[in-house]
Amino acid sequence: MTAPPTPHGPDPRDGQLYDMPAELDLAIKVALATDRPLLLSGEPGSGKSSLAPFYARTEGMRYYEHVVTSRTRATDLLWTFDSVRRLADAQAHRSHLQDAEYVRPGVLWWSLAPESARTRGGLFRAPAAHDPMDRFAHERQAKDAVVLIDEIDKADPDVPNSLLVPLGSQEFTVAETETTVCREPSVGAHLVVITTNDERELPQAFLRRCVTFTLPAPTGASLLRIAEMHLRHEGQEWDTATRRLAEALAIELMSAREGRDARRDRLPSTAEYLDALRACRALDIRPGGPKWELIRTLTLTKSPQKQG
Repeated sequence: MTAPPTPHGPDPRDGQLYDMPAELDLAIKVALATDRPLLLSGEPGSGKSSLAPFYARTEGMRYYEHVVTSRTRATDLLWTFDSVRRLADAQAHRSHLQDAEYVRPGVLWWSLAPESARTRGGLFRAPAAHDPMDRFAHERQAKDAVVLIDEIDKADPDVPNSLLVPLGSQEFTVAETETTVCREPSVGAHLVVITTNDERELPQAFLRRCVTFTLPAPTGASLLRIAEMHLRHEGQEWDTATRRLAEALAIELMSAREGRDARRDRLPSTAEYLDALRACRALDIRPGGPKWELIRTLTLTKSPQKQG
């Protein structure tokens, strides 16, 4: 029986693949040694969000993620309280309402204090049977944890500042139940990876409390290395023709980056390079062919189409 193809999608976040620079590996070790968050910056599509699941899977750690939006509040990463449901239950004259029933632990609560999260800080006698926030759903609960806080620069500026104390002390209090949550002794290594696209300047106080690392821009060599890694993982051949195609696309991407219009803010990225490579393979488009320039426009430069 033929094995089903490995799903890749734009970004599966399954932790299977990552091209780890030695400098980034050291940055992770420094973050763990100092118990500081690791703040990753870099161009969109450079692989910032893929690091955390890869490291968690490689090291056998629990993995949590929270994608930040403009509506995100700092407490959303700690806990949420379903006030609407509580009000509805109160109006329905439900007796013995407990605020703990309406509290939902966030990613930092689960990562720092999983036993407390299961019992809502000891307020529930019957704990949850599993960890619903662990993206890898470990059969046996791992002691170590990785948390991804993705695109923090999309949040209101007061969100990073509001996270300073819980990230620094690894302790917080749930306002609705007055429950204090702190890192449990059973929790081992705890890595918080925070990503930013530098769309908004982060507070200096927040930056001082992070280990910071900027992912390097792609090079021709790194693009080929990543292309081979992905295609082999997807069960595709890395033959001479495929390598030549990958090389030609790498040259196109580097040319687009170096010769871009000065008014263009966005640079073509590694993710777009992989898109172009997959499209060319699927559609049998070769360098210099009639559709080659169109593929370049659709996936790499993404410039407006010229009207005939």
